[in-house]
Amino acid sequence: MNKNKQVLKHCPNFYKIMDFEYYEDDVLSEKIINVYHDFVFKVDINNKKSITKLEQIDFIINKYIDDYFFRKELKAEMSRIRIRKGQDILEAIIDWIIKVFDNYEIGYTRNIYFSRWI
Repeated sequence: MNKNKQVLKHCPNFYKIMDFEYYEDDVLSEKIINVYHDFVFKVDINNKKSITKLEQIDFIINKYIDDYFFRKELKAEMSRIRIRKGQDILEAIIDWIIKVFDNYEIGYTRNIYFSRWI
């Protein structure tokens, strides 16, 4: 089977993410989607850890598209990312996004939002 088809089998939200229409001046969303795209086709399909990370990042970027509060949080946190010299930039960004998502999930479950009806 083609490697790309095997990779996309683990990314059910790939086409939704790639077709996401962000604002023209939203450079960060463009960069995040480009990082996602690069990571998807760089992943080693034979490594279970890489596949797990691929499935996580697919879910997280889909959440980024659907959830305004998470999008706002991730944009704020992306300015704090630090990458050491000699470290793989793509892996570091993906790990940072996963870390931000985990922290968001912990905080979001504590803050339950109720909508008010007027």
